[in-house]
Amino acid sequence: MKAYLHLANGKTFAGKLETAMPDGEINGEVVFFTGMTGYQEVLTDPSYKNQIIVFTYPLVGNYGINAADFESKKPHVRAVIVYEASGKGYHYQSEYSLKDYLQMWNIPLLTHVDTRALVKQIREEGTMPGTITAASTCEMKVKSETESAVHQVSTSQIETYGDGSTHIVLMDFGYKKSILQSLLARGCKVTVVPYNTSFETIQALEPDGLLLSNGPGDPKQLMPQLVTIRKAIDHYPTLAICLGHQLVALAYGADTEKLRFGHRGANQPVYDSIKKKVLMTSQNHGYVVKKESLVHTPFQIRFTNVNDQSVEGMFHPTKPILTVQYHPEAHPGPSDTNSIFDEFLQTVQNVRREKVYA
Repeated sequence: MKAYLHLANGKTFAGKLETAMPDGEINGEVVFFTGMTGYQEVLTDPSYKNQIIVFTYPLVGNYGINAADFESKKPHVRAVIVYEASGKGYHYQSEYSLKDYLQMWNIPLLTHVDTRALVKQIREEGTMPGTITAASTCEMKVKSETESAVHQVSTSQIETYGDGSTHIVLMDFGYKKSILQSLLARGCKVTVVPYNTSFETIQALEPDGLLLSNGPGDPKQLMPQLVTIRKAIDHYPTLAICLGHQLVALAYGADTEKLRFGHRGANQPVYDSIKKKVLMTSQNHGYVVKKESLVHTPFQIRFTNVNDQSVEGMFHPTKPILTVQYHPEAHPGPSDTNSIFDEFLQTVQNVRREKVYA
């Protein structure tokens, strides 16, 4: 059936609804992803919670959906918009087509949309609310998200994976499975804890290091957690990724702001001021740490986005705290920055040795 995407700026885009729309209409923030592949990982990345995702590549779904590449147990997007969706998955591991997978989860798939014109609107005016409906006209009901979506995607209980000699506590703000797998592959024991876990509970777990994960939404909606985060990162060697990076900055008194249309793709160039080289990175975020606000903190900028000069990562000069805005685990995306995990774990080992010889 014919359906329409209505943007908050009054623009409307027509398309064909390929799956059911259980509630009659779907509302969400309209964002776009620029990668040519990786749609399965995008759909199941908790950082996309409640968003309407537009894929810029004109053909999506041609290798289907497999059983291995999920980043969480279910998709988190509100709806999917593409120019063309492949009806079959032409890959030996494929178990579902894109359409069948989305239908299974009651997620609308809108095809034959002029995605180039749609993305131009978002790039020019910024990400904005949108509504998908069968009606050609729509009275937009724009409502701001006042509550963080993190509580919808974070684990509700403490879970432990692996049995390695290095114990890492992963604070779950909506973590991707590939982050956990990156630590397990390096011989770690990983305890995943809810986003609002107390410092005392973390202490009782006796970790060697701490990892603050990615997650959805505005980091300032998690202000009540900043006191605990500050205590924890000052006490343990820390790696913070994406939303975690922003929360570390806020915990130290820096500020964040919303980008016009965010960074969502697998081809973002980032300059590493220590290694003196440009790395290709995978990213998914709408908010960023304000560079000028770091002047009032001890943090130094290590990573910078080549395209817009935004802050992509920082380090503390005297404490073992490293943060990155991009995704070092990739999935989807290039693996240029996998070594960040090795660097973090080397720091953890160095701190352990210092404690032994102290």
